[in-house]
Amino acid sequence: MTRTTGTATGTYDDMNRLMSLMTGDEKHGPAATSTLDALWVLYERVLRVTPGTVDAPDRDRFLLSKGHGPMAYYAVLAARGFFGEELLPGFGTYGSPLGHHPDRTLVPGVEIGSGSLGHGLPLAVGSVLGLRAQGLTDPRVWVLVGDAELDEGSNHEAIAYAGPAGLEQLHTVVIDNASASYARTGGIAARFEVAGWSVASVDGRDHEALYAAFTAPHPGRPRAVVAHVDPKN
Repeated sequence: MTRTTGTATGTYDDMNRLMSLMTGDEKHGPAATSTLDALWVLYERVLRVTPGTVDAPDRDRFLLSKGHGPMAYYAVLAARGFFGEELLPGFGTYGSPLGHHPDRTLVPGVEIGSGSLGHGLPLAVGSVLGLRAQGLTDPRVWVLVGDAELDEGSNHEAIAYAGPAGLEQLHTVVIDNASASYARTGGIAARFEVAGWSVASVDGRDHEALYAAFTAPHPGRPRAVVAHVDPKN
């Protein structure tokens, strides 16, 4: 794993500059920018993990299931000091740890290798169960998925299991940028609600609304936050 670290001195105002350092995957630009605000609020104000605690047993875990177009993720990690921003211009090039999909063995702070879509939420369920088996009930597991990923049956199995199992440590952020192929009766939030999750729907660009939704109590139930984002904005 690359252990180059930086200093957590970046601000949200640095995001456009940091993302502009990464070129060669412009087709996934909207996929990246749609996640930016949710990622920033999580890493700045919510997640209990730092560059110094990436291996600590009691850290929060963040799983990026929406792994294509990871430029916003890399920019946030660099701004928070997980690695130096000098790595960003090498994004996607031979020998760079920053691939077009994040690799947990190469990038500090990355919990899973994000490849095929639809795997992150089931992995998050398994992570919570693994933590419980070790007696670790304080660390929270967060997973960020895209709305189109919910077309995958693996996600529906995870949603259906996590609610009745009362996986309170599990938090799912769904970035809804209207890219799903299939409509859902009542919308995305209803799919989680019917399975017994605590659910909120918010403007995915509103930092205060995101923070309130991320930190709302949900005793005995997993939490889902549906963040609506205009893909053209």
